[in-house]
Amino acid sequence: MPQLNWDALTIRPSEIRDVRELIVLDNMIWTEDTSPGPLMWRSREDYLMHAPPGSQLVALKDGELCGYVGFGCPSGMESNRHVCEVNIAVHPKFQRMGIGGQLIEAIKSHAAENRIRKLRLRVLSCNEPALAFYRKCGFVEEGRLREEFFLGGRYVDEVFMSCMLTGGKEDGSHLA
Repeated sequence: MPQLNWDALTIRPSEIRDVRELIVLDNMIWTEDTSPGPLMWRSREDYLMHAPPGSQLVALKDGELCGYVGFGCPSGMESNRHVCEVNIAVHPKFQRMGIGGQLIEAIKSHAAENRIRKLRLRVLSCNEPALAFYRKCGFVEEGRLREEFFLGGRYVDEVFMSCMLTGGKEDGSHLA
């Protein structure tokens, strides 16, 4: 496994200047093996409506965007504000270098600081590398929709996973 100089890695909230690279990364990462449908952004504005600046933490190595973790409240309900849904993408040339793990640790810290008690995500059952990664990061399977999608000539389950955080408050609140 290639080693990464952690001193050269920066993790920060996404900014408007990251949009082009984030769209390129999404188009590269979200395939039939990782997503139930193609991720198609009609425009820069369309992307920004779905992922405004600050709704992701981005990882940069020597100024190059190498991955992100997106986050947000899964519903608009006050009773659900203690939960944060996440998604993560790491550029293929930076995979297996520990960046994904650093992004997960960063979102865990950010979420706990903002009184989030639970991180949740969804992953396709055919995406074994992602399932193994999430388990390694402390996520556990909470549920599964069997044969939810038909992809690449096969039925695929949608797996729901979560990670409980310590330090969250019972009243909850969404991320700042």
